Amino acid sequence: MPLRFAPADETALPLHVVDTQGLDRWLDRAEPAHRAWVRANGFTGAADTVLVLPGPDGAPVGAIVGLGGANDARRRRFTVAAARANLPEGTWELHTDMTGPALDEAALGWLLAGYRFERYAKSAPPKAMLRAPDGVDAARLETIAKGEALTRDLINTPASDMGPAALEQAARDLAAAHGAAVSVTTGDALLTDNFPMIHAVGRAAADAPRLIDMIWGDAGPTLTLVGKGVCFDTGGLNLKPGASMALMKKDMGGAATVLGLAHMIMAQNLPLRLRVLIPAVENAVAANSFRPGDILTARNGLTVEINNTDAEGRLVLADALALAAETPSDLTISMATLTGAARVAVGPDLAPYYCDDDGIADALFHAGTQVRDPLWRMPFWDPYETMIEPGIADLDNAPSGGFAGSITAALFLRRFAGSAPYAHFDIYGWNPTPAPARPKGGVGMGARAILQALPGMLNL
Repeated sequence: MPLRFAPADETALPLHVVDTQGLDRWLDRAEPAHRAWVRANGFTGAADTVLVLPGPDGAPVGAIVGLGGANDARRRRFTVAAARANLPEGTWELHTDMTGPALDEAALGWLLAGYRFERYAKSAPPKAMLRAPDGVDAARLETIAKGEALTRDLINTPASDMGPAALEQAARDLAAAHGAAVSVTTGDALLTDNFPMIHAVGRAAADAPRLIDMIWGDAGPTLTLVGKGVCFDTGGLNLKPGASMALMKKDMGGAATVLGLAHMIMAQNLPLRLRVLIPAVENAVAANSFRPGDILTARNGLTVEINNTDAEGRLVLADALALAAETPSDLTISMATLTGAARVAVGPDLAPYYCDDDGIADALFHAGTQVRDPLWRMPFWDPYETMIEPGIADLDNAPSGGFAGSITAALFLRRFAGSAPYAHFDIYGWNPTPAPARPKGGVGMGARAILQALPGMLNL
């Protein structure tokens, strides 16, 4: 998978980047033959368009890619990446006035456009390579691209090959690559070690439930990442309809995203102590499935009434967050494909997040804007706390009424997060429509924004 830049010493053809407003200026400087060629082909600089420029013998001597107009700059991401699949084989270099985050976006988008999920069927990779533009940190962008590819691969792999044991192995492989330590609590040992809700959700599956605990780094502030690892979600006894079950291989998207982010952090050797916690389960149906009406006691002693077995993600995350809260942390972040309510509220492209700390929340939002990994802050709305208090137990895992489903899920998780600064991401983890650098399928959401914000949030 070509997630790297071409060597700097390779001869490269120019890839001119223009918007609709700048096309005339570019044409004024272009060779007459190229000026005529552009006009004859009706190239206007529209977004996602590319035109190869021929030399006297017909061989390509360059190309021009369109950025579109002013509105396209706000509405589109990774526009330059659209050129990659339409360029002939060879090495290219960007000729552009872009600098800073815009140039980083163009270069990273090019790398991400090389992603292919090839575990079950091979596809032709793009043959066009890019020389890293001057002014970008090529190694950092390659690291980010590889972390994103890891996330996509894990989400795209079906549960037949990405159950709890396989997810554990993915974490172990990542840990081995970076010198991290991993411990795993599996099956009935979850009861012995006081992870009752992880056990309850996963006990009906053939692939035993487990808690994956990865630790890396020995100095600096502590960052704890908790990722929902529901490798497949039938809904349990509150069985999902078939249409709703079709994409449930992606219900471990939170785990996949924190593992991709962990790669980005460890590969760059950031000066922090990292802990990754992943409750890995399959929510299956069997004689020993947990039931509506059951009351479970979580690791931290809170009791939870089960009013819907399809609201299982918050249960497994609760035990993991309770464990995280037992050790001091400078920042705890949970990531989960948690609620359909979040998708309804903001669609598949925005990652909604919750945080009580305004400084951290603002840092995340501005970082997401800078690196084009869009986030939207949602409220921990305290007046809704009563909605998750059923009376018969401390908490309700699925409040009736259907209101504010993402908010009430976040409030539920906050009860287990302890005193550390805490942010929760309710992501979708899936790109339903192909877009430049983002093919249809699994996708990371929020990881690049978090990575960008970490120095400010943790004073690195």
